[in-house]
Amino acid sequence: MVLLEAACPCCRFVGGNITFLSKPAVARRRPIRYGRHRPVKMAELATARFDDCMASSKRPALIIAALVCAAALVFAVYLIAAGKARSDIHAAGDRQLQIIAVDLESVLEKYESLPFALAFHPDIAQLLARPDDRAMVGRLNLTLQTVQVQSKVSAIYLMDRRGNTLASSNWDQPTSFVGKNFGFRPYFRDAIGGGAGRFYGIGSVTSEPAYFIAQPVYFPGMHGRAAPIGVIAVRISLSDFEQTWQSSEDPIALVDDSGVVFLSNRPSWRYHSLKPLGEAARRKLAGTLQYAGQTIQPISSLPRAQRAGFGEYVGKPVMRLGWQLMLFPSRARVIRIATSAAVVAALLLAAVALSVWASYQRRRRVEERLASRRALQQAAEDLDRKIAQRTEELLEANQRIETKYATLKETEQLLRSTQTELVQAGKLALLGQMAAGVTHELNQPLAAIRAFADNAVTFLQRGQAEKAGENLTHISAAAARMGTIIGQLKGFARKSHETVSLVDLTQSIQASTLLLENEFRRHDVRLETDIREPLQVIGDGVRMEQVLINLLRNALDAVEGAPLRQVTITLEREGEEAVLRIRDRGAGIPEQVAPHLFEPFYTTKSSGKGLGLGLAISSSIVQAMNGQLTAYNHPEGGAEFAIRLPLATASTHSEGGHP
Repeated sequence: MVLLEAACPCCRFVGGNITFLSKPAVARRRPIRYGRHRPVKMAELATARFDDCMASSKRPALIIAALVCAAALVFAVYLIAAGKARSDIHAAGDRQLQIIAVDLESVLEKYESLPFALAFHPDIAQLLARPDDRAMVGRLNLTLQTVQVQSKVSAIYLMDRRGNTLASSNWDQPTSFVGKNFGFRPYFRDAIGGGAGRFYGIGSVTSEPAYFIAQPVYFPGMHGRAAPIGVIAVRISLSDFEQTWQSSEDPIALVDDSGVVFLSNRPSWRYHSLKPLGEAARRKLAGTLQYAGQTIQPISSLPRAQRAGFGEYVGKPVMRLGWQLMLFPSRARVIRIATSAAVVAALLLAAVALSVWASYQRRRRVEERLASRRALQQAAEDLDRKIAQRTEELLEANQRIETKYATLKETEQLLRSTQTELVQAGKLALLGQMAAGVTHELNQPLAAIRAFADNAVTFLQRGQAEKAGENLTHISAAAARMGTIIGQLKGFARKSHETVSLVDLTQSIQASTLLLENEFRRHDVRLETDIREPLQVIGDGVRMEQVLINLLRNALDAVEGAPLRQVTITLEREGEEAVLRIRDRGAGIPEQVAPHLFEPFYTTKSSGKGLGLGLAISSSIVQAMNGQLTAYNHPEGGAEFAIRLPLATASTHSEGGHP
């Protein structure tokens, strides 16, 4: 029995019988009895369970073997797909090179007969016979220029038998060939020897690469029977091909017979060789100055980023000069296609494996579902009980929140009411401070009215109606002024209904200065107003006037006893903001006062002259208008208060008037 338990952890000997353990029970070492224990022969059960245990022990090995086979299959798919992709890409590259080669050869062949035909022009042979004839040179220059423009080549030029250029189509350009010697060029040597000259290289005058075609020139009627007397050459630019090749993702290169790349859609490859050049090739290039004396290094010497794509290629010979047209297919594309195929194969294998695993798991879930159902039923009952309990708690919490919210609304309403009353109290306090000045301002018109009325009575008694009318006109003007002052006082004193509308800052400044005009005059303080631009903001006009009166009265108090008794109001625009500055010429703001300037009930005035609420109320009013009230000492002396408010726009104007 001991040996059986040790060999098979899935079974246990109990009272002479065998009890089987489920797989979860094996982990927990808890016996699961399937109904009653059935007395069976120990040998039969031991054999059956031992076979199961052996199968379980072999399972990891089978999984590892399956994974190895799957990996091998995926790798085989990768190799097959890579070979197929490489073959397809090479075939597509060969077709692309065929098209490019045909295009290149057709363009160059188009110009093959041009220098041969020009060699028979009578002016060319005459100029070679009389090279000093300036009129002939000028006429031939114009002829070559006309032919060059019509044929769309880079240049056409005539050389004598020593290689000196007598006439050229670019005679009137800074890079003119006239007077230059090209006797060292292979195309000249081939043509002066009686054959056709063809060459590609960098121009020694223009420093631009081009393809050259040259033909010998003979005296009329002596073609092939005498030595050439000169050479006519055509210069053709191939830069358009490079521009066309730029649309290709793969590198394309045109290589000369020495293995040097001279045309490519990879600029960094140009004038680099496919492999290191031998000494003979270097001497040949140096003798012909084909690449203007540039040092030709292999492409493999370039930085990694610049030589990207260099490697396996598809080639095709073109032209008669031993050129090779090459296309370097992207290895990344081969890898990408092969990887995609391998991924698809891996996904298919994974799908098969998942299907097998799902079938296995389904069988296990059916077994577990019966045991889970009872547990779920019990859990559902517990959940219903907890939901009911939690619902009751949430209802109680919601009731508490509603109570707190109602209390908060009442507190907010009380705060708004208190703030409104505080603002109103501040206005009334300002009215009290302005009472003496306003009374004096009203007494003057009243005295004038009485005097003019008495005069009018006298004039009427004398029958001087015209003078009595003049006195009545003065009485009307004085009454109108009193009405204006009283209207401003009534508008300022009324309670604000917290409605927003367009506020004309110019009118607010005028209304505020009108109420304080007599105060400034009585204290001999000069009040200057600088309105640089009429501006409008969104807010409460009455409260805006209250802010201005508060700041102006503070400025009036600040200049008391100052050498220069002056207060300046400036209104200007800065960006999308209206900036209103009130500056005094007083002693400025003490350093220890500045941090507390806008705190409620903080004041530096003597008792009875203020409660310390003016600046605090003003700051809150400006903030309610989405603005900012700041104070600082002016560099030239005195204090300056700045009110910054956003300007009214079309959208804010349409929203104005709503609380």
